[in-house]
Amino acid sequence: MNFNDMKYERPDFDALSKEMSGHIQQLKNAKTPEEFLSEFKKMNICRVHLNTMVTLAQVRHTINTADPFYDNENTYWDETMPKYQALDNQFIAACVQYPDRSALLKEIPETFFQLGECALKSFDEKIIPEMVEENRLTSEYGKLKASAKIEFDGEMLNLAQIAAKTESKDRNTRKRAYDAKIAFYQAHEKEFDSIYDQLVHLRDTMAKKLGYSNYVEMAYYRMNRLDYDGKMIADYRDQIRSYVTPAAGRIYEKQRQRLGYDKLEYYDMVYEFKDGNPTPKGTPEQLIEDASKMYHEMSRETGEFIDVMVNNNLWDLISRPNKEMGGYCTEIQEYKVPFIFSNFNGTSGDVNVLTHEAGHAFQSYMSKGIDIPDISFPTMESCEIDSMSMEFFAYPWLKLFFQQDADKYRYSHLCGTLTFLPYGVLVDHFQQAVYENPDLTPDQRKGIWRTLEKQYMPFKNYDGCEFLEKGCWWFQQGHIFESPFYYIDYTLAQVCAQQFFIRMNKKDPDAWKDYIHLCKLGGTLSFTKLVKEAGLQVPFENGCIPAVVDNLEAYLNNIDDSAL
Repeated sequence: MNFNDMKYERPDFDALSKEMSGHIQQLKNAKTPEEFLSEFKKMNICRVHLNTMVTLAQVRHTINTADPFYDNENTYWDETMPKYQALDNQFIAACVQYPDRSALLKEIPETFFQLGECALKSFDEKIIPEMVEENRLTSEYGKLKASAKIEFDGEMLNLAQIAAKTESKDRNTRKRAYDAKIAFYQAHEKEFDSIYDQLVHLRDTMAKKLGYSNYVEMAYYRMNRLDYDGKMIADYRDQIRSYVTPAAGRIYEKQRQRLGYDKLEYYDMVYEFKDGNPTPKGTPEQLIEDASKMYHEMSRETGEFIDVMVNNNLWDLISRPNKEMGGYCTEIQEYKVPFIFSNFNGTSGDVNVLTHEAGHAFQSYMSKGIDIPDISFPTMESCEIDSMSMEFFAYPWLKLFFQQDADKYRYSHLCGTLTFLPYGVLVDHFQQAVYENPDLTPDQRKGIWRTLEKQYMPFKNYDGCEFLEKGCWWFQQGHIFESPFYYIDYTLAQVCAQQFFIRMNKKDPDAWKDYIHLCKLGGTLSFTKLVKEAGLQVPFENGCIPAVVDNLEAYLNNIDDSAL
């Protein structure tokens, strides 16, 4: 069905909760595995319908935050979803506590029960008031960013549109555009500080109500860290700082030399080539046609997938006023289709959407036969492997999008996968420091960010920008506000995706087959098990990070970047 024709109707809470409560009681009373599984399937039909209505409301709200109907529905769901989560946890408890779990494993993967145990450890009805307020505040953050109206050279631009100007070939224009973007955040500094301060204290309160010393441990359960812990993450961050930060510094030094500058200023970091960054060579409509051609040539499965996306209008790609920032892929469960949201702005990021978010969507399409909504998508760090790997598998078709700039884009993209890693773990380290010390003042938090930034990204230079120098860059990172601790996931996935690239470069005939296998598995296995199923090395393992970095640096060093 076309996305625009998908009917949204707010469920009757009393009626639906009564129906769900009935199924939960039947699950508790089930005398045989067969009775249990029958009721389990009925309950999931209710859950899928509920998830579908929530998703339709949320997607349409992000498309236009000024739409009064969906703004009202978004507020309703912010307030009501925690009540449904209470019901959902009763359902999960009935599943986790079923005495003969082994008899259920033929139909329900073990991962479902592992996720259920995380849910039970991270939720209780007594934290519903805080969850409602948390939802309200994250919506406030999104609306604040979506409200940006930045006057620049006679145009009125939002944050996505001004970001495109920061890649101008003219250095002065880049600086003015970057400063105009930062001026928005500076003008609203107290609002961003207030929203985040409230969120930190809310989450700390939730954690302490559940018996945790702080939010960090609760967050690991919320993020479904099924097979790794904080110590493994800390060791991994150290590896990134030891091996990747120096490599990133060398990449930026090459960039400085290419540009012929004495030093890279803060507004130069995203400008990579003397004659301009690679940009897509067509209209948004042409990019979609190019993507369709690419996916039809890539494989039978990707061809079928892209036809479903195009024919059913399962994306909203163009930046507009009052549209939320960023990009995402979600799943409309009742229709068994994904949906992609983004903000095209004429930069190479537009193609990233058609590969990265399409990677998420392709995985959703390939695992649509998984009827249990909890495991149709993998956990966050695992699903990012699907998206980031698709960016690499698109390399042979990049000429469609970039024409003469295809080689330039490949070089830029591969460099970016390395330089991103220190930033990604910096975000994680910052959040750990904040939630372990929730009573820090806003200024103290900014000081911690800047201190950590100098450790992980010492090549950043903020001369002349007091706002960034005092540690405010992170205001731009929505995950820090909206999805705490969901960021190191990208780095773990990136290291896995880089291994797919290395295999592709070595002409490994099984690389694509393993990727398809990974996508079909959905969330039926935990992160480390999925990685091994795909024939990749787990990033936590000794030697993984140095081997990946050495391989990619060797590849990049064989390219004459000055000729790009």
